[in-house]
Amino acid sequence: MKYHVEVCIDNLESLHNAVAGGATRIELCSSLALGGLTPSFGFMKKAAQLSPIPLYAMIRPRQGDFLYEQDDIDAMLLDIEAAAEAGLQGIVFGVLKADGNIDIKLAEQLAERAKLYGLGMTFHRAIDQSSDWQQAIEAIISLGCERILTSGLAANVELGKERLKQMVTAAGGRISIMAGAGLSAENVADIVTHTGVREVHLSGKTARPSQMMTISDEAKMGNHNIDDFTIPLTSRNAIENVVKALSS
Repeated sequence: MKYHVEVCIDNLESLHNAVAGGATRIELCSSLALGGLTPSFGFMKKAAQLSPIPLYAMIRPRQGDFLYEQDDIDAMLLDIEAAAEAGLQGIVFGVLKADGNIDIKLAEQLAERAKLYGLGMTFHRAIDQSSDWQQAIEAIISLGCERILTSGLAANVELGKERLKQMVTAAGGRISIMAGAGLSAENVADIVTHTGVREVHLSGKTARPSQMMTISDEAKMGNHNIDDFTIPLTSRNAIENVVKALSS
């Protein structure tokens, strides 16, 4: 049985590693350490030139919750246009109301703009912060999304696998449920067997040291707890191992 392995990345080196590892789709982000934000136009454009597999862009203008003002939505609409201009195949988004329900009016603006440009749509893990996941699934289906990325409303897919199974049943083939958060080669076979999902999502995190010959311990580019001379990457081996686990 064929499975889709989506890999989220925030740099071009990771793109090469993910493709070489057997990924079938890429989610482009910036700032994966923050859960993924909108990638730059240059990153999207170059990735589209390099990638032999579909690329979806995260459309998330800031870190934090998914409660947006119209100004935020206007910026997201422009980012959707940029994704289309860059040559990508789809977008990833999520919008909630303060009560935890899907903000259908705001989400419809984003969905209609994506449809205008022929872009596919994934609704991301905002659903994991929703107040009623069953109503959320119905709302997301009405938007025309292809899939929902979720951990089953839990900290990771292992803790959420019972809910993931329920979500697959509730979706009834009308939309794909994609499992993500804490997914690895060690648990992926159990997750797909138990839940019935046919799409999985991971970053395959690893890191490499900087190749800088001079390193300053005093000048920091941002948070002092972050090492500026360690480069976060997707591991080709991590992706290969997930692909192998799914094919065994």
